[in-house]
Amino acid sequence: MHPFLLTYPAFLTESSTKTQTAEIGATVIFEAETEKPVKVRWLRDSKDIASSYKYTISAEGNLHSLTINNIAQEDALGYAVIAGMSKVKFELKIKESEVKEPEKAVSPDPAVAETKPEEPKEAPPAPTGSSAPDTSGTVSDCLPESHRPDTRQDLTGLFTEKPQSGEVNVGENITFVARVCGESLLKKPSVKWIKGKWMDLASKSGKHLQLKEHYDRNSKVYTFEMHIIAAKANFAGAYRCEVSSRDKFDSCNFDLVVHGNKNNYISTDAGEDSGELDFSIHLFTEPEVDVWEILQNAPPSEYEKIAFQYGITDLRGMLKRLKKMKKEEKKSAAFLRKLDPAYQVEKGHKIKLQVEVANPDAEVKWLKNGQEIHPTGRYIFESVGNKRFLTINNCTLADDAAYTCTIGEEKTVTELFVKEPPVLIVRNLEDQMVMKGERVEFECEVSEEGAQVKWEKDGVELTRDESFKYRFKKDGCKHVLIINDVTKEDCGHYRVKTNGGQSFAELMVQEKQLEVYQNIADLTVKAKDQAVFKCEVSDENVKGIWYKNGVEVKPDARTHITHIGRIHKLTIDDVKPEDEGDYTFVPEGYAFNLSAKLNFLEVKIDFVPRQDPPKIHLDCMGRTAESTILVVAGNKLRLDVPITGDPAPTVVWTKGEKAYMDNSDGRVHVESTKGHCIFTIEGAERQDEGVYSVIVRNPAGEDTADINVKVVDVPDPPEAPRILSVGEDSCVVQWDPPLFDGGQPVIGYVLERKKKKSYRWMRLNFDPFKETTYEAKRMIEGVPYEMRVYAVNAIGMSRPSAASQPFVPVAPTSEPTGLCVDDISDTTISLKWRPPERIGSAELEGYGVEYCKEGSDEWIPAFPSLTESTSVIVCDLPTGEKMQFRVRAYNMAGPSLPATLQQAVTIREIMQRPKIWLPRNLRQTLIKKVGETINLVIPFQGKPRPQVTWTKNDELLDPKQVSIRNSDTDTILFIRKSERKDSGKYEVQVQIENVQDRASVNIQIVDLPGPPQNLKVIDVWGFNVALEWKPPKDNGNCEITGYTIQKADKKTMDWYTVYEQYRRTNCVVSDLIMGNEYMFRVYAMNMVGLSPEPCLSKDSAYIQKTGIVYKPPSYKEHDFSEAPKFTHPLVSRSVIAGYNATLSCSVRGIPKPKITWYKNKMDITNEAKYRMFSNQGVLTLEIRKPCPFDGGVYMCKAVNDSGEDIIECKLEVRCKYMPLTQKLPRNLHSNS
Repeated sequence: MHPFLLTYPAFLTESSTKTQTAEIGATVIFEAETEKPVKVRWLRDSKDIASSYKYTISAEGNLHSLTINNIAQEDALGYAVIAGMSKVKFELKIKESEVKEPEKAVSPDPAVAETKPEEPKEAPPAPTGSSAPDTSGTVSDCLPESHRPDTRQDLTGLFTEKPQSGEVNVGENITFVARVCGESLLKKPSVKWIKGKWMDLASKSGKHLQLKEHYDRNSKVYTFEMHIIAAKANFAGAYRCEVSSRDKFDSCNFDLVVHGNKNNYISTDAGEDSGELDFSIHLFTEPEVDVWEILQNAPPSEYEKIAFQYGITDLRGMLKRLKKMKKEEKKSAAFLRKLDPAYQVEKGHKIKLQVEVANPDAEVKWLKNGQEIHPTGRYIFESVGNKRFLTINNCTLADDAAYTCTIGEEKTVTELFVKEPPVLIVRNLEDQMVMKGERVEFECEVSEEGAQVKWEKDGVELTRDESFKYRFKKDGCKHVLIINDVTKEDCGHYRVKTNGGQSFAELMVQEKQLEVYQNIADLTVKAKDQAVFKCEVSDENVKGIWYKNGVEVKPDARTHITHIGRIHKLTIDDVKPEDEGDYTFVPEGYAFNLSAKLNFLEVKIDFVPRQDPPKIHLDCMGRTAESTILVVAGNKLRLDVPITGDPAPTVVWTKGEKAYMDNSDGRVHVESTKGHCIFTIEGAERQDEGVYSVIVRNPAGEDTADINVKVVDVPDPPEAPRILSVGEDSCVVQWDPPLFDGGQPVIGYVLERKKKKSYRWMRLNFDPFKETTYEAKRMIEGVPYEMRVYAVNAIGMSRPSAASQPFVPVAPTSEPTGLCVDDISDTTISLKWRPPERIGSAELEGYGVEYCKEGSDEWIPAFPSLTESTSVIVCDLPTGEKMQFRVRAYNMAGPSLPATLQQAVTIREIMQRPKIWLPRNLRQTLIKKVGETINLVIPFQGKPRPQVTWTKNDELLDPKQVSIRNSDTDTILFIRKSERKDSGKYEVQVQIENVQDRASVNIQIVDLPGPPQNLKVIDVWGFNVALEWKPPKDNGNCEITGYTIQKADKKTMDWYTVYEQYRRTNCVVSDLIMGNEYMFRVYAMNMVGLSPEPCLSKDSAYIQKTGIVYKPPSYKEHDFSEAPKFTHPLVSRSVIAGYNATLSCSVRGIPKPKITWYKNKMDITNEAKYRMFSNQGVLTLEIRKPCPFDGGVYMCKAVNDSGEDIIECKLEVRCKYMPLTQKLPRNLHSNS
């Protein structure tokens, strides 16, 4: 069995899965290594694989393997392995079995040669001088013969032997070997050793790393070795070896594990505890440094120092590689447009990667972290013309990787960064109010599952501690903070924070207060009856003691004490007169008690003869306050009245005019038994209150008794409370008492508050608050709240009032700072200040300015409304009065503390001497170029406002050329487009009455200079020419700083500069070329620049050849003069009147003849009706709108020094034709 190994050095970040090929019947092992020991899933054709005789799945730590036994044709499918959010796909292909020769099958020698690994001849010798055993050498040498891996595999790639993972101790050596068969290769393959993702180790060669390679001509095998010398702890990690040759490519991943130094001493301790002590140390790995990046950014003078520091010995190779790195990348022949260096997309969105290829028919491959991508629902490939697209839908964090697009050997790489959107808090925290010792849960909901949140209490982050005080729970999008067994110290503000928001909540912890749900009531019983005192409290674990008249009650045969849950009972059977008294129940651990009275009712029955008149036996008859029976609304009212009479009397109950007989009428029931009449009202209501009369009658007479019943209830809810003011973390709330107090006086109020967006109300007080104005504290600034109120009387608590208007606790700002007087006059004052240092969460609404007279407390607002500016002018103030001013900042919480002046201010104009504050840059001559803008701002002082006057050279300025603007504090002189004539001395004067101040500014407007004058060639000798010239007439209103001299060969007239910024007005031009004739020109230069035009030399300078005198041949000068002669004559024409006409001819003659036109032998040269043109010997006479009188003989005469010539023509001007509709004149009719 020859297994195929599929290794993932860092499964979640880097994978190198490749399709493997195997023969039918063989066994294949795929291995995957994860970063952490996690559970993985193996898939076959997108379906889970379960362990069976066919598939064997095993896991050991972070190494996972899948074994496929007895491979068949149907196993050639796609496989995948999933760990967490990472998924890697691979395939298994079936290869047809080759027919083997029988001799080779039985021959033992080839089999041995095939299975026995070749001895590494090139392995370096083990280092000597170490007492410890040396582990250096190849990886395969480190294993026993029987356990060595079969590195010579029947691979479909280029490798014949792949480098294997290995382990080494710190300071020891190790060698990794890779072999490639060169029989089928046309050229030597190129090999790259890579660590991690991208680090090419060729650039790291040096003291600790050496790369070697050699070629065996007999076996035609290339051997590549990577020697790691004196390994360090930071050498550990994932490595990759890549081999490429033309269109073939193969790679192999392997790992290096570096162990720490082993202890060389022998322990003498032994016993049961031996080996339990841990003496391990932490290895702090230094961060990897890219030396090439350092070299690229360093100057060349530092190369040798950096090479020595990082152990680079091959300086020449280093410089060659650095030169290649600095070269610009050649343009790709396969890609017209490559991928961008990086892309960014938000999680859940889609992104489209685009390249343009040169060949529209080219096929591209897309890879992710070196793994080929196949089209799925999330990965979509598109091809439009020469454009190729990769679309990734619904991006997740697993898509954050490196993507490559390849065409043959060319590729383009990019990085895709998946950005997580900010996590928002969907449901905020709720305020909590609990009792001491209870458990509290703060719960919030965020916008994404698995989001990270931070919990804080009063600004301090909460963490899990050893006491498990705080527990953090996640359930999807819900995050819960659990606090067990809360105490008073847990009170405070809790906050949950995400990268997209935060939420606050307050925890209030109250001491446990025992609440009385049912109080014990007074009892009135008769002899032999049973008396039951019952009360109910809030805590079922609370015990208590019963007292009678201050003496503890002990249970006996007639007295029973019971405690069931929250109910405590004292039962007295067979009541006797001595049982009458005050009974009290005292809960243990609480400083209060419940009391009630037991009244003994003694019924005396006297013997009466028959026909005894009826008698009502009541102790509480009448309508006094003491005889009033109170009943709580909703409770049952039961009146049991003892009666006597013989015969048995009839009973009638009445309330006002309404009578109740012995029957049941809804809630009211009347019963009569022997010796008793009972009146019952179920669920007493407010209208049941009143005086009830019971009338008993029999033949012997009647008796009447009145019973006053008062129904009491909880009060009506108060009206909605009003918020009077708010503070930084508090507010003042006020409300009105309820309209109906329930028949009992209101003993106080209970207030609650809640956040506006919350549903949970927090109680602010447990004891009734007697006032109707309350200051609520411990609120969060900037959070909107609502308030409501309960009214409490002796019966209970009313329903809640309507919620108040929402309000936000904000504190007034701090006082404005820096209040001072900016200016003052007889009736006004100018104040300015700075904003408050603390503004708070509410916006600043404005400032209020007030003033009062000194010694008065009446502050008068200076303005009817607030001002937003930090400077104001207060007008209409009394002249000569001493006034005090103050400023307050306002926000929704109200005014801040006032900022006041240190002392009162007298309202009176302050005289100030005029003074000009000339800026420092204007104390020197201001130089400007022609056309530039001049803007002079000159501040001054003086009160009252001084008069400002500008002059130039002692003359007033022309307002058409110069703009002047004056204010109270400065004057501005503005010239939009300066000219040379604007140069001069400008003087500004400020004057108040007879006091004045002056300042002057010199302005110099400069321009380009004119050309130099009279450039002459003074002398020519050898290859030198002496030149001389005069300075320009116009120096541009500034000093000439130099000259630029240029020369030009007369043949080409290409100008070359000889001198620049030459100071003198004469120079010698040297190094001229023999046989050339030169022209010269000179430019003048000043601070503005070169003169627009040069001064050109009138004479040229010819550099003669030495030793040869040129004798020009003598020629007879040719006479080119020629008498004028017309080459094209004037042509007679007939034209129509009113239309321009032209007469043309051509003439030749040297020198150019003078042309004169004649009409009827009259010179017409200066007449406006005619226009003459001459162009290259072509002569034209234009006659503008001729009339019949312009007809005649026209003549053209050409004259020069050699003679003259004349030519003429005849011009006829015809009248316009008249239309047929026009009537002829009468004389024409008569002639006809």
